[in-house]
Amino acid sequence: MADAVSVVKRMNLKVQPLVEFFERLASIRGWPFLASWAHRVTGVVLVVYIGFHIITLSSLIDPVKFDAKMKILGFVLFVFLEFLLVLPVIYHALNGGRVILYEVFEYRRDQMVLLWVVALGALYTFLLAFFMIAGNQSVSAPFFWVYTAAAAGCVTYITVKKLRASGASVFWKFQRISGAFLFLMVPAHMLFMHLNPAMGHDSQVIIARMGNLFIKIVDLGLVAGVLYHGGYGLYSIGQDYITSSRAKTGMLAVLICIALVFAWKGLKLIVLI
Repeated sequence: MADAVSVVKRMNLKVQPLVEFFERLASIRGWPFLASWAHRVTGVVLVVYIGFHIITLSSLIDPVKFDAKMKILGFVLFVFLEFLLVLPVIYHALNGGRVILYEVFEYRRDQMVLLWVVALGALYTFLLAFFMIAGNQSVSAPFFWVYTAAAAGCVTYITVKKLRASGASVFWKFQRISGAFLFLMVPAHMLFMHLNPAMGHDSQVIIARMGNLFIKIVDLGLVAGVLYHGGYGLYSIGQDYITSSRAKTGMLAVLICIALVFAWKGLKLIVLI
């Protein structure tokens, strides 16, 4: 017991300076500034993961190869890292919802919304951990996605209606519209994939699910929304740090090429499965 207490104390000593640093920064710039900074960091993390995810799923063309990869990713370390992914996913989704409320709907009670982001994020993290430990949940994929897609469609429609009169660029509008669509779809996708280990790791289960026409449409919407949202997000970050117009054009060309490559991989997978 004494050893455990000493370990906790040492961890607190290491974490405390970091906590104090963020508290000082928040007192100077405000928590919304830190939330925006964290939003960008989690966005970059998710873009990297999405690329890895699409590449991994593309091996479903060869189920034996895919199952071999899943055996490696089934080790405890990778399962733990997969769970940690919940933190950037749910934070980026909920804080993105906060940004849309602030920018599109002009809801200015930002401090209260930030508290809701933390509370709902903690609840979602607990639920995902529970399902990953239980590992025996079963739900109809079409049933799950009909209701999720309908809810996401409603949120997207409300956002589109609100943005119609906005004088912002069409690309900025599509960024917020795709964010509204992904606000529910991405956390729902992660939750669905962890209701049962077979749903995200067994090639035959995944292939059978992706053979459904409605699921194909949902997957196409996810791929299109994620690639546009991620690509535009990276371009926006680059614009803040790159001053040369030529470099900005080059960055845009590279991002478009990468997005097209992954779009082709995703489209080929969805069509052929």
